[in-house]
Amino acid sequence: MASRTQQTAVPAVRSRNTPARVAAWAAAMGAGLIVAIVVTPMFWLMYGGLYTAFMFLCGLVAIPAGHLGRRRGKRLGGQDRGVALLAIVTGWLLILCALVLVLAYVGLVAGLGVLADTAS
Repeated sequence: MASRTQQTAVPAVRSRNTPARVAAWAAAMGAGLIVAIVVTPMFWLMYGGLYTAFMFLCGLVAIPAGHLGRRRGKRLGGQDRGVALLAIVTGWLLILCALVLVLAYVGLVAGLGVLADTAS
């Protein structure tokens, strides 16, 4: 009779790699802001500073959370380590893009100032 009964094994509860998921969400939100800048240039003209600040903040969240996710993924047997690495790389790219946008804006304002000085 013991052969007929099925033994139901309780599945082991796997821990989630929450830092890696947070890093992935932050990186995705920052990449979405880059897409929003390209798709909606009118909003960029009105709210460009906010877009750039949020892009920078998303990068600042993605990088440390990605490193925590990589460390935790090592303890969990490699779970979500690739996602965490992608978030780290994307976070650095977000910070780079934000800094390039700030430099472009400063250059535009300086160029307009020089143009105004030569016109008068």
